[in-house]
Amino acid sequence: MIDIDNKIVHLDIFEKCFICDIKKCKGICCVEGDSGAPLEEKEAKIIEDILPKIYDRLTEEGKSVIDAKGTSMIDVEGDLKTTIYGNSGACVFTQYDEAGIAYCAIERAWEEGLVEFRKPISCHLYTIRITKYKDFDAVNYNVWDICKDAVKLGNKEGVKIYQFLKEPLIRKYGKEWYEDIYNCAEIIKQDKK
Repeated sequence: MIDIDNKIVHLDIFEKCFICDIKKCKGICCVEGDSGAPLEEKEAKIIEDILPKIYDRLTEEGKSVIDAKGTSMIDVEGDLKTTIYGNSGACVFTQYDEAGIAYCAIERAWEEGLVEFRKPISCHLYTIRITKYKDFDAVNYNVWDICKDAVKLGNKEGVKIYQFLKEPLIRKYGKEWYEDIYNCAEIIKQDKK
């Protein structure tokens, strides 16, 4: 573990390889799991605010669940998450393209310039999961079998997790913090030689 400005970063972030292989996994992380995507309180508010702009883009089932339960929920562990369909784990913002690949309706609206919010940071950062504690954030690699193709592709291309997730790490903690991550990675490389 490495402490960078009260963010405790697991060594896996520097050492493990990962590149999402969406053509193979079909975006299953939007569909699988026991609850929705982790949300920050401010993100839950933003999603409520932009809902009128994206509502017509949602599936009928997604609209129905949101109408009944809202855009976010508290899961069994007391954490704020996006609302899901029943017990399936599928996020209500999940849609599918013609190839059967799941995508986020919020992100698609962002790509088209309809909204300024891209998607929850937890989704953008995936395969990293952040746990907030009183005095620090724990930044960890979330190992999940459904991402085995992402690990294979990352290993093939030699792309480490911190490299693959540069953009969302900067979005979360800032450019200067990411530069510190990069410098730590370089030191780790040198130490291994």
